[in-house]
Amino acid sequence: MSGYGYGGPPQAPQQELINCPTCGTALVCPPGAPVISCGICKNPIRVARQPQAGPPPAYGGPPPPQAPPQSRQPSHPPITHQGGWAPGPVVPGPQSGPPPGPFHVRRRRALIIGINYMGTSAELGGCINDARCMHYLLKTKFGFQDADILLLTEDNPNPIMHPTRQNIINGMRWLAGSAQPGDSLFFHFSGHGSQRRDRDGDEIDGLDETILPLDHRRAGQIVDDQINDLIVRPLPQGCRLHAVVDACHSGSVMDLPYMLRGTDGYGRANWLHEAAFARKFKGTSGGEAVCFSACDDSQTSADTTAFSKVTRTGAMTFLFIEAIENGHGSTYASVLAQMKARLRAARASTSSADPFGFGGGSMLTGVLGMLVSGGSYRPSARGLSQIPQLSSSQPFDINRPFVL
Repeated sequence: MSGYGYGGPPQAPQQELINCPTCGTALVCPPGAPVISCGICKNPIRVARQPQAGPPPAYGGPPPPQAPPQSRQPSHPPITHQGGWAPGPVVPGPQSGPPPGPFHVRRRRALIIGINYMGTSAELGGCINDARCMHYLLKTKFGFQDADILLLTEDNPNPIMHPTRQNIINGMRWLAGSAQPGDSLFFHFSGHGSQRRDRDGDEIDGLDETILPLDHRRAGQIVDDQINDLIVRPLPQGCRLHAVVDACHSGSVMDLPYMLRGTDGYGRANWLHEAAFARKFKGTSGGEAVCFSACDDSQTSADTTAFSKVTRTGAMTFLFIEAIENGHGSTYASVLAQMKARLRAARASTSSADPFGFGGGSMLTGVLGMLVSGGSYRPSARGLSQIPQLSSSQPFDINRPFVL
C-alpha cells in the first residue's frame, strides 16, 4: 500500500474515521468506543463524540499526505562517531516554543530517507545506518520530536514507510507543502544518485541530477527539477529548509540557484549564480533553502567503513554528524571545512597503506559505480575523492551560526 493513512473500506456504516492527534494517521473508530489506540504510534486516543452536520466521511482511499504516520524507532542505538555504540536515545520534552520570528522556530519537521536496495545488484551497506544516525542527531542535538520526523527505510515492516517513489514524493509534500513562517524543515537522503539527460534546458552541463527510490526500476527516478518543485519552491518567507544529500552526483540535486565556489582572502563566500544560466526560476517563495551534498555533480560518493571502523556508513553523512558532535558545527563554514579536512586526512593516511584509499573497503553510491568497478561493487580509488558541496537559494554569510 502506497501513500499514507488507512486505505480500506469501512466495516459498518456507523464507524467513524478520525486522525491520530500525535502522528496524523487516519484510523477507523468502532461505534461507541470511548478510547482507541493508534496502530502506528500506539498512543491512546480519547474519542470526542459530536453530532455530524453532514454525510459521513468517504472511505476507499488514503487521506491527503500532509500528516504521515510517525516513523518507526530504530531497533538499536546508532553508531557513535568515536567507534562503539551510543547510549539509548534521549527523548526531549514537549516544546512550547516562542512565537514565529526571524530566529525563532514555530514548528520542526524532518524527512529522513535511507535506502540499501537490499537483495539487488546495486545493494549498499550504510544508508539505513545513515538514516538512523541522522534521526538520533536531530532528536538529541536539535530538539526534534518523534512526531516531527518521518523516517523511510526499506527494513520497516510497515510498507507505507518504505522509500518508494510515491512514498518519498508524499513525504516531500508533507514536509514542505504546508510550510509556514517560523518552520524549520530538514531533508536527508542517503542512497543512490545518478544523472540523466536534461530535457528542459535548465542545466549548464546538460544533465539533470536524480535520486533513486527503492522501486526506481519500476517507478522511475526523482529528478532535481521535481525535488525543487516539491520542497524548495513552496517555502514562504520566514521558513527555512536544510538538506543533507549523501549520494553520487548530488552537488546540485536540489536545483538551488547558488553554489558555493570557495572563499576570498577574508573568508567571505564566493557564490556562483547557476540559475543565471537556467530558463526557469529555481528559488523559494521567500524562504531559505540550504543543502550540504556529498560531492560535485561529476563525482561519486562512498559507502564505507573508513570512518566508523564498525560498519558501513555514507562518508558524507558520518562526517556531517561527526562535525556537529565534536564541536565543529558552530557555523556553516566550520561544518563544511571539517568534513573536507577529514576526507583529505583519510585520503592521505590510507594512500600508501591502502592503494584503494578506503581503510576497509567502500562502495560507490551511484549507479555508475557498477561501471567503474567492472560490474560489481569493489573498492575504487575514486571513492574518497569526493568533495562536499554547499548550495543555497540565496547568497549568505557562511560564517553565521548553523542552527536547525
